[in-house]
Amino acid sequence: MALRVDYTNMMATAVAGGITESEWTGAASAVEAAHARFRELTASGVAGFVDVVADEKLLDQSLAFAASVEGKFDDVVVLGIGGSALGTIALRTALLPYGWNALPAAKRNGKPRLHVLDNVDPVTMAALLDRLELPRTLWIVISKSGGTAETMSQFLIVHARYAAAGIAPAGNFAFVTDPKQGALRPLAQSLGVRALDIPANIGGRFSVLTPVGILPAALAGIDVRALLAGAADMAARCDTQELRRNPAAAYATLQWLSDTAHGKTINVFMPYSDQLRDLADWFVQLWAESLGKVRRDGTFVGQTPLAALGATDQHSQVQLFMEGPENKTVTFVAVKERAVDLAMAGGFPDVTGVAYLAGHSLAELMSVELRATAGALARRSRPNLTIEIERVDAWHLGGLIMLLELATAYAGQLYGVDAFDQPGVELGKQFAYAMLGRPGSEAAVKEWEALPKPDARWQV
Repeated sequence: MALRVDYTNMMATAVAGGITESEWTGAASAVEAAHARFRELTASGVAGFVDVVADEKLLDQSLAFAASVEGKFDDVVVLGIGGSALGTIALRTALLPYGWNALPAAKRNGKPRLHVLDNVDPVTMAALLDRLELPRTLWIVISKSGGTAETMSQFLIVHARYAAAGIAPAGNFAFVTDPKQGALRPLAQSLGVRALDIPANIGGRFSVLTPVGILPAALAGIDVRALLAGAADMAARCDTQELRRNPAAAYATLQWLSDTAHGKTINVFMPYSDQLRDLADWFVQLWAESLGKVRRDGTFVGQTPLAALGATDQHSQVQLFMEGPENKTVTFVAVKERAVDLAMAGGFPDVTGVAYLAGHSLAELMSVELRATAGALARRSRPNLTIEIERVDAWHLGGLIMLLELATAYAGQLYGVDAFDQPGVELGKQFAYAMLGRPGSEAAVKEWEALPKPDARWQV
């Protein structure tokens, strides 16, 4: 099986205080309702991230653009934040050779280096700008609304560099935005910049399989068709209301029950693969922004996601997971077959702390470390589960991404919240607009000015 979820260590039969069989079977009706409601949302066009994997017209936008600029650029830079950046970073880390941007062009098959500016720290941005050749750089500006302050600030700075150099922007920019609305559409027309679509029914954190992630991936030579095929396969596999046959529904239900019935308010996501380390950051946004909500009855809900990396964090965070507050579940991600392996030779038979490693390999050590950590956690009554994939390639990564997106959508239904909005981030945006003088922010200005001012009594 290409992907398997082993949740033995989530259950009371293996872990003291785990989910009981009666809780598990009793959740079946809630899962059926969640699945039915999600199908209604997809059928009505509210949630489009599942259908996008079969949208050939949308895929062709990215493939045609990538073909049209083949060989023209040494560097591609994504300007975006949150869902407009984290997915691309995860794809780059997982599917491009290690240290891609440091490799010579021949080792990159002539493909461009791929950078993602996912913050507005001027030190970082200036450093990148200073080492790029403007004529040989393509900038992908990603904002569904076209009003994202961070992304548009980046764009203004870069555009000014091209204007100062006397270079028309049309050939060095691409916009990825809403098909019809937002500020980037008219801007694209006025500048002659090509604009690709983020479907109106797909939010940023669910958008990695749209041109948001597919375009940069295609430009770097990633097999995006295989990525989408793996996602489509997982979507088909999860198109059932039967809990034991639907891995996404199972994952959502396990976390929901652990949180609401057992006080496991933190969901640690811990891949045992350097290639998947940035997938953990992508998942953190997906789970947090989708599920951290206030229900209509005023109840605050949501499980806090936490990124970790095996085996690295066995020597830091696992101490907390083992003996800290009993408020966590741990999701391990295992890779069955590594692209390469390195064997450990002998040579020090008299050194007890070293000799036992001879004849083993690093891939074996990673696998053993994962299983040992999972077993140790279970022994200490700390629930955990393992998602195992065959290998890290485009097809399997697409399946894993779809599994986690679907699980998030199902969990939203189980918690009774809208997994596709993010009202909690809006107030901070409005305050920022107020301080920057954005038109239409008058109400936010008044609210901001009414906040308590810094008090010298509480400063050191």
